Amino acid sequence: MKLSEKIVNKNVSVGIIGLGYVGLPLAIEFANRDINVIGFDLDIEKVDSINVNKSYLKHIPSERLINVKGKFTATSDFSILKEVDCIIICVPTPLNNYKEPDLSYVIHTAEMISKYIRKDQLVVLESTTYPGTTEEVVKPILEISGLKSGKDFYLAFSPEREDPANKHFSTSSIPKVVGGFTEGCLKAAQSLYSIIIKDVVTVSSTRVAESSKLLENIYRAVNIALVNELKLLFDRMNIDIYEVIDAAKTKPFGFQAFYPGPGLGGHCIPIDPFYLTWKAKEYDFSTRFIELAGEINTKMPYFVVQKVHNALNTVKKCVNGSKILILGLAYKKNVDDIRESPSLKLIKLLEDDGAIVDYNDPFVTLPTSGHGYDLKKKSIELSPENISQYDCILISADHDFYKEKTNYENLVKCSNLIVDTRNIISITDISTSKLFRA
Repeated sequence: MKLSEKIVNKNVSVGIIGLGYVGLPLAIEFANRDINVIGFDLDIEKVDSINVNKSYLKHIPSERLINVKGKFTATSDFSILKEVDCIIICVPTPLNNYKEPDLSYVIHTAEMISKYIRKDQLVVLESTTYPGTTEEVVKPILEISGLKSGKDFYLAFSPEREDPANKHFSTSSIPKVVGGFTEGCLKAAQSLYSIIIKDVVTVSSTRVAESSKLLENIYRAVNIALVNELKLLFDRMNIDIYEVIDAAKTKPFGFQAFYPGPGLGGHCIPIDPFYLTWKAKEYDFSTRFIELAGEINTKMPYFVVQKVHNALNTVKKCVNGSKILILGLAYKKNVDDIRESPSLKLIKLLEDDGAIVDYNDPFVTLPTSGHGYDLKKKSIELSPENISQYDCILISADHDFYKEKTNYENLVKCSNLIVDTRNIISITDISTSKLFRA
C-alpha cells in the first residue's frame, strides 16, 4: 500500500526523533488519533519513562501517556526507523559560543536516518533553523542513501509551535505551517498533519516555512526588546512601565501588549533570531534591527542585578555577603524548562558579586546542572521562616504558585526586600520601601 493510501486510511506509522518539549506532545497527539507512534531518543531515561507511561515534563501529566498505552512506545534503537512510514525530526538547534547555528543534532539525526531510509517514506524537519537548511543540509545527507528526495521519498519542513503550559492552545488547535521540497512532498506532509491538526497551512517551499518560524520569534524578540528598553528609560524617569502598558493596550487596534522581564529564556526567542542574522551574512546583509534587539535583551539581567544592589543599599547592605532568594528558575511561568533562563544568569552574576544565592521553583525542585551551568542547588521551601532569613527576594519567573493567597501573603509579610521583575507584587500591598521594580 502506498504512503498516501496509508495516511488516508489512518493506517500509517509515525516515528518521532527527539522526545522533548516538541516531540513528546506531538507523539501523544498522533497516538490519540489511533496512530502507531515510535519515539526515538538517545536519552535512555526518557525512553524508559515513556515505556512505563511516566511523563518527565511537568506540564504533561502521566495520564496522557497512560491514555495512549499500546499506541506509543519509545526506543533508542534507530534501526527501527525503517519500520515506520513517516519520520519527524524534533531535535534541538542551539547556538555555539559565538552565536552561530549549531546544527550538529540535525546533521547527526539526518545521517542516522540515511542509514535506514527506504522508498515511499516521509521525512519532516520540525527543528527551528535558518532558511535553506532542509534543502541544503538535510536533503544531501538523506540522499547519501542513494534515494532521491521528491522521487523515492518525501521531504518537508514544518516548524514547531509548541507553547508549554499554555491553557488556551494545544498541539491540535495551533495552525501548522508546512512546506515541501516538491508538490508531492507537500501533499504527503499536509495529509499526515491533517490527521491531528485542525488547520494545516501550506506554503510554496521549505524555505518559506523555515522563514515563517523565524519571523514569528523575531517579531516577539524585537517587541520584547522595545518594552525592555522603555523599561530602562522609564525607570530613570520614575514612570511605571506596567501602568504605561495597561494604558496603551486600551487602544482596540494597532497595538499588542508585550511585557518587560529579567531577560529572554527558552529555546526559541533568545536563539532563533541569530539563525537568520548568521544566514544573512551569506548574502552580504546586516540585520541590525535583530541584532540590536538581541543586545538589549541580553543586557536585562545586568540591569536587574544593579537593582538588587540599589535595593540593598537602601538598608545599608551590599550584595557581597547578602543572602538572596530567586523565585523561579524556569524561563517562564508554570513550566519546568530552564533552557536559556535569565535566572541562571542572575545567579551567576550575583554569586560573582559575592552574594549567597538560593532559589525556589515548584517546577524545578531537584539539584540542577546543564545548559552551561552547574548550580548544585535544590529548591528552597517557600515558608515564612525561610523567606525572612533572606536579605532580598528576587522574583524572576511569575509562576501562579507565587500568586496563590498564602504564598503571596508570606512574600509581602515576611520579606525584608523584594525586587520584582514580573509585576507580581502590588504596591498597595507592601511598603514602598521594601519593594523595588526591575
